[in-house]
Amino acid sequence: MIIAIYGRPSDATILPEIEQLFAKLKSLNVEVVVHDVFYAFLNKRTDLSLLMEGCKTFSRHEQLTGKANFLLSIGGDGTLLETISLVRDSAIPILGINTGRLGFLATVSRDNIDSAVQALIDNKYSVDRRTLLHLETEQAIFGDLDFALNEMTVHARDSSVMMTIHTYINEEYLNSYWADGLIIATPTGSTAYSLSCGGPIMIPDSKSFIITPISPHNLNARPLVISDNDVVTLKMEGRSKSFMVSLDSQSKMVESSGVLKVRKEDFQISLVRLNGQNFIQTLRNKLLWGMDKRN
Repeated sequence: MIIAIYGRPSDATILPEIEQLFAKLKSLNVEVVVHDVFYAFLNKRTDLSLLMEGCKTFSRHEQLTGKANFLLSIGGDGTLLETISLVRDSAIPILGINTGRLGFLATVSRDNIDSAVQALIDNKYSVDRRTLLHLETEQAIFGDLDFALNEMTVHARDSSVMMTIHTYINEEYLNSYWADGLIIATPTGSTAYSLSCGGPIMIPDSKSFIITPISPHNLNARPLVISDNDVVTLKMEGRSKSFMVSLDSQSKMVESSGVLKVRKEDFQISLVRLNGQNFIQTLRNKLLWGMDKRN
């Protein structure tokens, strides 16, 4: 078995968990490949360099496709989102080890690292297939990384300047949002930025997208759930000559005359779900549902 590991090189607080993870993998004789930037960060630690002896490195998605059985993301949900560009359409299952805060995607806690790795070895897991969205722009501003697991967001560069976003669904005019911006979220992203802006929580296999305005000037502009087979077209207008467009953790500037088209991506991402875990359970645990003493 080959397991790839990805993490952010600036987070020294996760070193004890990293040491525990490598020790477990070494005891199971698992072949390990580590993202090269993360490897360079870890290799500065003598205790970790000994545990990583014999590990190979990778830097591009081509080096994992058809080779790695799993990819372990160590960090929070933001770290896991960064792994999407390394997995792409390879269908390599991703397991998130949560060393961050909330962790809707990175579901394995610090205390359960050994048991999670053992579950992969023992085949005690299932795979959730998650829908992504695809962004089309006139100048292909994101290159071949034009997809997102959580959301696409367009917003004004200056928070003091409102923008107008003319929105169409399947070429039919829907609304012109006067707002700070607009979010188009997947069901996976329904618990992220969209939720903080008043959007609904959706079950991962809902086959829908959510259109959520950011601080709309019209109080009757509410989040809207649409089919993930729909194509959403956005045309921006405002005093600014350019606006910020984000796909998960990526951000680019786009001219105000530009047109954005959002649709469902042709491939999905595989997330590992260990036996005994499910989305409803995650909601209760992360949002503290049922913790009211009156229950």
